[in-house]
Amino acid sequence: MNGLTRFLFFGNYFYGVCTVALSIEASLQQYASLNSLPYYLLVFVATVLYYTHAYIAEPSDNSDNKRAAWYYRNRKWLRWSQLVLTILTVSLTFYLLRENWHALWQLNLLQWCLIGIFPLVAVLYYGSASPQRSTHNLRNNGWLKPFVIGFVWAGAVTIYPVLFKSIEDHTPYTPGLVSGLLFVKNFMYITMLCIMFDIKDYAADHNRQLKTFVVRYGLRRTIFYILIPLTLVGLGTFIVFAVLRDFPALRILINTIPFILLIIVAYSMHRRKSILYYLAIIDGLMLAKAVCGIIGISLIK
Repeated sequence: MNGLTRFLFFGNYFYGVCTVALSIEASLQQYASLNSLPYYLLVFVATVLYYTHAYIAEPSDNSDNKRAAWYYRNRKWLRWSQLVLTILTVSLTFYLLRENWHALWQLNLLQWCLIGIFPLVAVLYYGSASPQRSTHNLRNNGWLKPFVIGFVWAGAVTIYPVLFKSIEDHTPYTPGLVSGLLFVKNFMYITMLCIMFDIKDYAADHNRQLKTFVVRYGLRRTIFYILIPLTLVGLGTFIVFAVLRDFPALRILINTIPFILLIIVAYSMHRRKSILYYLAIIDGLMLAKAVCGIIGISLIK
C-alpha cells in the first residue's frame, strides 16, 4: 500500500466518507431533505476522531499488525491530528447548537432519548478514555461487540440525519414503520460486516479468550450459519421496506446488489486475506450500499 492508501484506510478517513454517504442515502430513502454542510462535516470529523481513538494508544511497534505499526510510526502526527479533529468537532457542535438553540427546547422525550442513546452506547463500547487499559467495556464481549457497532452505526446514519434535519427546519420528527425497517436493515448489514471483520482477528481473539462468533463457532459455521442467514434477514427487511414504499422493480434490484456482494464476500472469507482487503473490500461494502441506495432513489422514479 502506498502512503495515501494507508492514510485513507488506517487513518479512518474512509469511515468518515462512509458515514456521510450512508447518512445521505438514509435521508433520501426516508424522503427527507439533506442536512446542512456543517452537519456532514461534524459527522465526518467525529467518525474519524472516534475510530482513531482506539488505535492512538497502541503501546509499541507491532510488526505483525500493519495498522498498529503504522499508528506507532505516525503517533506524533496522529496526536496533533486528534487535537485538530477534537477542535473541529467541538467547534462544529457549538455552531450547530447555537444555530438551533431555540428548536432544542421544543424537543420531546423520545427525541432526547434518540439523541442520547447512540453516543452513550458508543462511549460504553470503549468504557474508558484509554481503550487499551479498560477491562469493563462492551468491546470485550465478543458476541455482543458486532451488534453494538451495528446499533451505533445504524442510529448515526439512519435516525440522526432525519432527526437533526427536523431540528434545523423546526419541524416535528415522527419516526414510523418505514424508518424502523430502514434502521433494522442498516443495523443487520453493518453487524454482518463487523462479524466478518472479526475473522481477521481470529488468532488474537482466540489467545485473549475473547469469544467472538468465529472463535466460538469456527470459521465455516460463522459463514454459513450466521453471516449468510442474517444477511438474508437484512435483505428480507429491505424488500418489506421497498414494498411499503412502492419502489420500482429496478430500484429494488439495484438495492439488492450490496446484499449479494456481502454474501459473495462472506463466502470468500474462508481464505486468509490481507489487512487492506478487510479495510477496503469489507468496509467498502458500506460505501457500495450507500452508492446503490443513492442511485436507486435519485435516478429511478
